[in-house]
Amino acid sequence: MKLFGTDGVRGEAGGFLCAALAMKVAMGAGVYFKKDARTKRILVGKDTRRSGYMIENAIVSGLTAVGYDVIQIGPMPTPAIAFLTENMRCDAGIMISASHNSYEDNGIKFFDGKGDKLSSDIEANIEAIIADLDLIKDANVTGKLIGSAKRIDDVIGRYIVQLKNSFPKKLSLQGMRIVLDTANGAAYKVGPTVLEELGAEVIVLHDKPNGHNINEDCGALHTKDVSEAVKKYRADIGFALDGDADRLVVIDEKGEIIDGDQLLGALGMYLQEKKELKGDGIVATVMSNQGLEDALEAKGLKLYRSDVGDKNVLEIMKREGINFGGEQSGHVILHDYAKTGDGLMCALQVLALVLDSKKDASKALRSFFLYPQKLVNLHVKEKPALETIAGLDEELKILDDLHIRHLVRYSGTENKLRILLEAKDAKVMHKAMEQIVDFFKKALNG
Repeated sequence: MKLFGTDGVRGEAGGFLCAALAMKVAMGAGVYFKKDARTKRILVGKDTRRSGYMIENAIVSGLTAVGYDVIQIGPMPTPAIAFLTENMRCDAGIMISASHNSYEDNGIKFFDGKGDKLSSDIEANIEAIIADLDLIKDANVTGKLIGSAKRIDDVIGRYIVQLKNSFPKKLSLQGMRIVLDTANGAAYKVGPTVLEELGAEVIVLHDKPNGHNINEDCGALHTKDVSEAVKKYRADIGFALDGDADRLVVIDEKGEIIDGDQLLGALGMYLQEKKELKGDGIVATVMSNQGLEDALEAKGLKLYRSDVGDKNVLEIMKREGINFGGEQSGHVILHDYAKTGDGLMCALQVLALVLDSKKDASKALRSFFLYPQKLVNLHVKEKPALETIAGLDEELKILDDLHIRHLVRYSGTENKLRILLEAKDAKVMHKAMEQIVDFFKKALNG
């Protein structure tokens, strides 16, 4: 059975991702990591979903059953788990979160002892262990070999220090007014704290999690409130995080969203100016706009493209010796400081760029133009292989003949088909989008 998607194991909490499955996944992971164990400790964190209690307890049961000691640190951002796993010398780290999904879903993400997300090969190995009932049964330990679990509540300080160390010491946020939407998620404490400690006046939105309101009409996917607050309070900039704070959306002083590709380009060029960009390029995904590639090329930089998913971005970053990359959706990796996308760390770099530029955010973060692009997420009942859909090749050839760049793929975490089109002529692109969406509605949901 295929358990791992593009970002761990994810599904409806209590449905697909029930307590029994969470325990099995934890046992399988424990067996895998135990063979090369150094400390026999695994770190476990979570976001603010109520189902996190159920899944966390199941994971602790599974890990202790195979002899692992568990350190539970409660609600913390996903990038904090990656950092703390390595910092606290654990064999692995586990984050319980479904990221930007609504509260009904939850997920289990894994990090190795170095704080890196697991490769597809390792995930496949863990799936094979889970499927081997005899191996799982034999992995159970007894007596003094059974693991322990303890909760630590003061590790937030370590992560705050790491965040502040990424911000240039010559700069201060004194005098800046910032709106921060924490999406009722994992950064509801750490986000405001780090910005205030650096001197900013912070107006915080959606920082009252109740177990059910994570990502609900707020955060990175719903920026209406933060945009209005930026204008109402005349803030210098606004930031919207998602539920586990590995994604960031930036809103300028006019209350308008900075496109994710413009953000990547601005930060990449800023690092180049500071002579801190390694590898003479940045990594983005196949979703990124051609305008980004053209702007980087004009600066003598190369754009490397990966498949969708920040772990795919990171794989190419490592291969090419590059220290900066990310996704159009707001996952930004500053590899000198973080092993995965980190919304708060990205926000600090954005603030440094704006301060150094001595410009408003609207000008400092929009240094080039993008080609017209549109993304449609189509709900689907099933996910048949795209190559088996009759007539799709002909539809894609029509797009090619119109010089429209296209990307069609299924979401790895939801029952959605993502259709991305890009062209120099917006009218032609929008008309083509209507036609291909209609095609897929009939082909997949007819």
